[in-house]
Formats: sequence, structure tokens, C-alpha cells
Amino acid sequence: MLELTAIQYVLIALVFVWSGFVRSGLGFGGAVLSLPFLLLIDNQPLVYLPIIAVHLLIFSSATIGIRYLRGQQNITVQGNQARTRESHINWPYLKYTLSIVIVPKLIGVFGLLTLPTALMSGMIFVIVFAYSISYILNKPFVSKKPWLDVLFLMLGGYISGTSLIGAPLIIAVMANHVSKYQLRDTLFVLWFVLVAIKLSMFVYVGVDLQLKQHLWLLPCATVGHFIGLHFHQRILEGEQAKFYRLLGSVLLLISCIGLYQISKA
Repeated sequence: MLELTAIQYVLIALVFVWSGFVRSGLGFGGAVLSLPFLLLIDNQPLVYLPIIAVHLLIFSSATIGIRYLRGQQNITVQGNQARTRESHINWPYLKYTLSIVIVPKLIGVFGLLTLPTALMSGMIFVIVFAYSISYILNKPFVSKKPWLDVLFLMLGGYISGTSLIGAPLIIAVMANHVSKYQLRDTLFVLWFVLVAIKLSMFVYVGVDLQLKQHLWLLPCATVGHFIGLHFHQRILEGEQAKFYRLLGSVLLLISCIGLYQISKA
């Protein structure tokens, strides 16, 4: 990171609290719902993407690990037979999804490393603009045909490779095939694999992973993560439409401001 003002540091810390909250609360959004704010504060995608990626690896693996241990503890014994709850991860559909998104993901990573920063930021804001409209209208991207499933997964993989914000397109497909009680943790495993690939590419080409910044940003994301864990159960039980409309309105404003700033640069 370049030298920033005290206000910028505070704002960045708050954005990472928000990032941790939406990631654990929704199962996605740690990047798509925080990166636009970060780029408005400090327009350096290759600074923040590695930080977000490392956080995703840490918190997704921690959440899955804790759920697994709790599942083991919840085994009930009836006579000589053991009965376990249904797995919270849909492994068959996860494997199918990975088989489609891997190649576009790698192509997207290469695009991120070659495109100019201004163009990359512009692409991110345009994508977020489209997502925000779908949230406001309560008409998220929905896939109902096999060929459209494949198209959305490939596009989501590519966008995930370029900016880590391809989640809504991938979720548009997976939400139709995975129960809502399995969706978040299935997505966490998917994100872990995809982000591990991306970080490996970063390391290979010498991108700075900003490890020093984790000393103060990881605790911020941790605070948001634990708040989000509490919020996740309420999302499963409650109405999401109002929340997404408000979220979409904020994202629409942010993306418009970001595109305006880029056009004036």
C-alpha cells in the first residue's frame, strides 16, 4: 500500500469488517460487496485482491472445519448403529461446477495480470452495476437451462479470475441445484479451491500478497466474520428481498461514483 491518510485507513478497516460480515453471512460477497468501496478509497485492485483472497482462504476453511467438528459431535448412537445428519456440502454438484469453471478461471487470472489498472477497475464497476440492478429489481440472475448453466458458470469463473467478483453468476446456477442449507458451505469449498489457484498464480508471477497488511486487516475481517455467522441463521429463516434491495441501492451509487471518477481520470 502507498502512504494513506488516517481517514483512509479507518475506512479501509471498516470495509474489511463489512467484507467479513457478508462473506460469513451470505456465503459470498466478501469481494463483490467490498471491492468497489476499496477502489473508491484507494484505486489499486492488485493491492486489495490478494488480501481479500487470503482472508477467504482462512475464513472459509475455518468455517467448514468448525461445521465438520460440530457435525461429528452431533452423531447420535442408537443401539449399535450410528446416524449422522445430512452433509452440509453438496459434493457431487461441487465437483461438476469445478470441472466447468477451472479453465475460464485460469484465463481470467491471466487477464487480471495483463490489463491496465484503470480498465480493470472499470470492468469491476460495470459488473457491480449490473448486479446492483438485479438486486434492486429483486430479479437476480437465474439459470433454468443446462446450456445457460454452463455459460453462467464459465462467465463466473472468468470474472472470478479477473477480480474475484464472479460469485453472483455462479450462485445463479448453484442455487437451483443446491439446497439453501447446503449452499453457503458448498460455496465456501468452491471459493477455497478457486482462490487457492489464484493465489498460486500471484505467487508465481511475483505479485505482492501484502502480508504485512494482514496484521491489522485480518482482525477487522474477523470481527465482521463472527457477526456474519450470527446473521446467517436469520437469513435462512427470514425474508431477504428488502435486504438485497437496500444492498443493491448502495452498490448502484458506489458503482456510478466509481465509473464517474474513472471517466474523469
